[in-house]
Amino acid sequence: MLPTTSRSRSSSSSSSSRANPMFLQYFRRIVKWQQMDIEYTFWQMLNLCTSPKVVYQHTKYHKQTKNQWARDDPAFIVICSLLLIVATLAYCATYDHSGSHAIVVVVSVFLTHFLITGAVIATCCWFLTNSYLREEAPNSHVVEQRVEWLYTFDVHCNSFFPMFVLLYVVHYFLSPLLITHGFIPLLLSNLLFMVGASYYHYLNFLGYDVLPFLERTTFFLYPIGIVIVLSPILILSGFNPSKYFMNMYFSQRL
Repeated sequence: MLPTTSRSRSSSSSSSSRANPMFLQYFRRIVKWQQMDIEYTFWQMLNLCTSPKVVYQHTKYHKQTKNQWARDDPAFIVICSLLLIVATLAYCATYDHSGSHAIVVVVSVFLTHFLITGAVIATCCWFLTNSYLREEAPNSHVVEQRVEWLYTFDVHCNSFFPMFVLLYVVHYFLSPLLITHGFIPLLLSNLLFMVGASYYHYLNFLGYDVLPFLERTTFFLYPIGIVIVLSPILILSGFNPSKYFMNMYFSQRL
């Protein structure tokens, strides 16, 4: 009888060898906007806000046709980054009076709110899903499946966009009200942040629940309970997240 360990080693080495070309091709396409599917990206963004399960249904089709769960088109990340930069510039134009400080704010928000935080969350989810949430193979002849790191970053980007719409775009137009004193601004600000954070974690759950080789994915819903419990505590303590973050980033004290 042939040993099965060599097969598992060869499969893991072949999967790692496929990952490197995938990353190289992905980063090459970032600078070639002609190859990006902009229309499909905006369709995804719209449906992530209205019908997110439809987006992840298309993720299954992508796996069947491209043999990978992660996107091979960087258009979503590029457009989401540009929208975040534009939104941050709008805040700077309204609440800041220094051009040099505005540049610092834009770079800081892009790196900390989206890129670095996303990479950290994606890495934690990648480790968690591959180490603890994968179903055990029924026998040694079944091909081992693992969650791709690039897919975990895709899930973060998908979850981030509706939160961006709420906490950057909608929040911008409501900010003159939200940063004022009083119980109503305090309540609205906390509710807005609660809905944004909860929807982020809900989409995070959908992203991993769609993978057929994972189990106990309801784990990703637990942070929603924490958010719901913390929100009334923050309201009763008088904490206004809008004023907190605006004071953190802008030189004009509110």
